[in-house]
Amino acid sequence: MSGSFANIASSIETELITEVQKVAREAGERLLALYSPAARPRDRAELITAARANESASSAELRAALELIRPQARWAPDQYETSALPAGEWWVVDTVEGNVNHVHGLPEWCVSIALVRDGEPVLAVVRHPVPDLTYSAIAGGGAFVNETPLRVSEKRHLEVAVVATGQAEAGQDGTYRRIGESITAMLGEALLVRTQVPSTFPILLVAAGHIDAFWQYEPTLPGVAAGALFVSEAGGVVTTIAGDPWAPGADSILFAAPGVHAAARDALARVA
Repeated sequence: MSGSFANIASSIETELITEVQKVAREAGERLLALYSPAARPRDRAELITAARANESASSAELRAALELIRPQARWAPDQYETSALPAGEWWVVDTVEGNVNHVHGLPEWCVSIALVRDGEPVLAVVRHPVPDLTYSAIAGGGAFVNETPLRVSEKRHLEVAVVATGQAEAGQDGTYRRIGESITAMLGEALLVRTQVPSTFPILLVAAGHIDAFWQYEPTLPGVAAGALFVSEAGGVVTTIAGDPWAPGADSILFAAPGVHAAARDALARVA
């Protein structure tokens, strides 16, 4: 049992998360064996070949291991990446979150695993191998990086906030426009605006209080499911950009510290 969650030992997820951490660590080790900071793909063919090798290495044994430890949970297929999940338990997994970073020798890549129950993330593990970090969260039990609790920022004014956004998928022309307009809107309101891919890392920075808000249009579920639990368990606010409660299938998402959420929402409301 993870020491971080020892105070909620009555929760069935408390024992489950230790097993999920092990699965994520093992997948991360397989990816780490393929990783080199010197990697520089020369063309699209090299990039795709390396990315596929990563997916194969990480996926090996991962799905079978999760299905073994939680047989009643189904594997969320690709068709549910941008739509609501049916009732029940679902594993929502990105076996190589930040694959494009991995194949370019950048350290921002990870293994992301979330268990979603009836549309609500209830357990999440993100394994970030290069700095040897394991992020874990249980609904109602808090969020941690290794054994350190995560807590969102206490800032109360957007003008001193660091905010971020990023794309979810390629080929979304309408989304590109909204990303650009939202960055312009935020440049006039926030202290600093960042863009970053993949979404998991800026979301974790919100949960840890390093940045104050992150938003995304047309998010994919594997990119935000774990993060939604981390931010909410760290004391943050997770809604759509319009301010409605977020749920799988929503066409936008906004993660923010409570003190800047309303101002961030208002700034983004200018984008049609």
